[in-house]
Amino acid sequence: MRAIWNGAIGFGLVNIPIKLYSATDSSTLDLDMLDSKDLSNIRFKRVNESTGKEVVWEDIVKGYKIEDKYIVLDDKDFEAASPEKSKVLSISQFVKEAEIDPALFETPYFLEPQKNGEAAYKLLLKALTKTKMAGIGSFVLREREILCLIRPYEDKILMVNRMRYPEEMRDFEDLKIPSGSAPKPAELKMAEQLIKSLATEFDPSKYKDTYNADLLKIIKQKAKGKKIKLTEIKEPEGKATDLMAMLKASLEKGKKKVG
Repeated sequence: MRAIWNGAIGFGLVNIPIKLYSATDSSTLDLDMLDSKDLSNIRFKRVNESTGKEVVWEDIVKGYKIEDKYIVLDDKDFEAASPEKSKVLSISQFVKEAEIDPALFETPYFLEPQKNGEAAYKLLLKALTKTKMAGIGSFVLREREILCLIRPYEDKILMVNRMRYPEEMRDFEDLKIPSGSAPKPAELKMAEQLIKSLATEFDPSKYKDTYNADLLKIIKQKAKGKKIKLTEIKEPEGKATDLMAMLKASLEKGKKKVG
């Protein structure tokens, strides 16, 4: 694993030197983009809009347009914007994780203590585990200020969960959300029974990404020259008149599985 950020956690007057590592890997198949005519690889080039010529990475800079004029920024400019946040992940408050809407959560990262930071790292890990609290903080990563949650992961390591800022959440007011009459008491009671019948303790190990495995089977079949048969699946339609019957059938199906 390669660290993507080096710095420190600011915990009151305590600084904990840490390294930040990505905690996830993509599970999607590595598919190449090809030209359908001869299956040649498609290459994406960075091209100068005026000359049409390719530009090497070393010659590319970043700029912000003001009144039809670009202001070019370099590494020192980005560091000068918030110098302390580029080196310190400062915890501003502690909260119960359940108080945060899961919609705000993004990418998870692992935190590793650097030399001389082991004792303070263990202290924060144990304190968060015992109090069942999490820290809210921010730092600068790749020229962007990151809002994040610091929490124990499996009580063995500190994890940072990148978070969305509330203003990044889209407004749903334009969507057609039903505002009609309330559900019938009998339907609501049966829906509650169905939910309770399916309620179990969450075990993430039960869930696997099966789509990629199925796609790989198709790839191997095509490699052997076999034709792929497509199973037609119709989009389900839920009719209000069938609601009670569907709830009853769902409950019966659940009882048979348990039995």
